[in-house]
Amino acid sequence: MLTMNYTYRIEPTVKQQAMMLGWLETCRRLYNRCLRDLKDWLHARKCSLYSCSINREYIMSPDIPFPSYLEQKRQLTQWKKTNPWYKQVHSQVTQDVVKRMHNTWEAFKNRGFGFPRFKKFGRYQSFLFPQFKENPINNGMVKLPKIGEIKINQHRPIPDSFNVKGVRIVARARGTIWYAVVTIQCDVKVPAPLPFGRGIGIDIGLKSFLVTSDNFRVEPARFFRDWQSGLKVLQRQASRKKKRSKNWEKAQLKVARYHHKIANSRKNFHFQTSHQLCDQADMIFAEDIDFRLSAKGFVGKHMLDGGFGQFRQLLSWVCWKRGKYFQEVDHKYTSQICPECNAHTGKKELNQREHICSECGYQTTRDHASGRVILQRGLSKVRLDESERKLPGNGVLSGVKCLDKCRSRNFNLRKLEAYACTAKQSA
Repeated sequence: MLTMNYTYRIEPTVKQQAMMLGWLETCRRLYNRCLRDLKDWLHARKCSLYSCSINREYIMSPDIPFPSYLEQKRQLTQWKKTNPWYKQVHSQVTQDVVKRMHNTWEAFKNRGFGFPRFKKFGRYQSFLFPQFKENPINNGMVKLPKIGEIKINQHRPIPDSFNVKGVRIVARARGTIWYAVVTIQCDVKVPAPLPFGRGIGIDIGLKSFLVTSDNFRVEPARFFRDWQSGLKVLQRQASRKKKRSKNWEKAQLKVARYHHKIANSRKNFHFQTSHQLCDQADMIFAEDIDFRLSAKGFVGKHMLDGGFGQFRQLLSWVCWKRGKYFQEVDHKYTSQICPECNAHTGKKELNQREHICSECGYQTTRDHASGRVILQRGLSKVRLDESERKLPGNGVLSGVKCLDKCRSRNFNLRKLEAYACTAKQSA
């Protein structure tokens, strides 16, 4: 089963915006109520057997079952009788709120940290319609239950072989920008790309956004740092307004829309760079660095402005969609090993941007040497080198010499939707 998400910009009317904002607030209160029942049940059963709390005790009958997803889903029908706000929201939307809270609870139990927290006003920003009998998008409009038809900017059509399974409405910039995330599915299995063809290793950094093993450089895009002066002016204006006043709300809206513009520009840059790398090779290798740790240091602003974690995630998605092989390799000592003789050159300071090997005399930039080391580790991980890249028995072309022939036959640049349609028709 192939599942993908298409994100479209929608333009609801003023009345529809007010209704959807009311739904988001109702969903937030329902989420907090489910979490409150869960925490009360846990607090009533974590008291010590030999001592009692001096401040307070949670008194609850031991016969009350654990407020699981099914239990709170049954209680939801009783809550709707006493709370008329729950009735105004679509029934499947409220059920998804309960499911969303319990998904957070299950994720907490699996990883051992990150207990679910109450959501304050404005922090619940999406709701989901989980199923549709027919395609809700038609003639530039999306039809949603209880909300009606909303104008949608359908910049790319949904393939004929895909069915719409759900639509999530997302609010951005304090409820002034709206998106519809359409989940589509097709009954077809797309195999994961296999390692073949030409490979490159990429070294991600601050001096250059990335440097490949072919010494191809992408200069860093300073979205936040270049636009920080304009953001500073807007934030200063917002701080001088009376809190919760009309002018304060308008100033906060300008700040939110400015942040939204910065995030969209950064994401667009990541997509363009990912496609640019996929045009150059068939295998892409990157380091498995946890960029969250680097973001806590003295270069935290620069690391967060680069968005390296988001770029690596988008790069893996673009590689999968375009039939390229993506793999993460070990990041340890990539800048301390010579790619020519594999000698350990020692730790380099951040201001030392040149790689000079004392064993073989190889000299190049630090980032280029790291990219070559990453490529070597990636090739050894998939057990491919230049001498082994031959035509296999199944007839699939591979190797550097066969790369041009693959591109002439459109092996690498085929569209995923067309592949899914062809596979379904043949099945």
